[in-house]
Amino acid sequence: MGIFIVADTPNNIFFIGLMGAGKTTVGKLLAKHLGKTFYDTDQFIEQRTGVKVATIFELEGEAGFRKRETAAIEELSQLSNIVMATGGGAVIAPENRQLLKQNGYVIYLRANVHELWLRMRNDKHRWM
Repeated sequence: MGIFIVADTPNNIFFIGLMGAGKTTVGKLLAKHLGKTFYDTDQFIEQRTGVKVATIFELEGEAGFRKRETAAIEELSQLSNIVMATGGGAVIAPENRQLLKQNGYVIYLRANVHELWLRMRNDKHRWM
């Protein structure tokens, strides 16, 4: 996999896309290449709460998780010099789209259904 970098790289770069599209994998590689700090919103939420995203969904439902997700995006998008991978459903909320758009360069990673299935079929840690 090659990474193409534009000479004028934005301060913050945010990856969006479906679960399994490669946001975290590509984000970590790009952050390392550019000397930026990498964040994954789901991992950030888990570190903050001390529980897995699946548990949050179970206890608080999707609405509870989405509130936490928006708070994480709000906090992280205010940082400088980061690469961030959002959760697959993060862009459902208009406020999340606005935060990302205002605070960095947004990159959509896409994969076809078969590729997503191949990537996720044996993953026991996916929560949806």
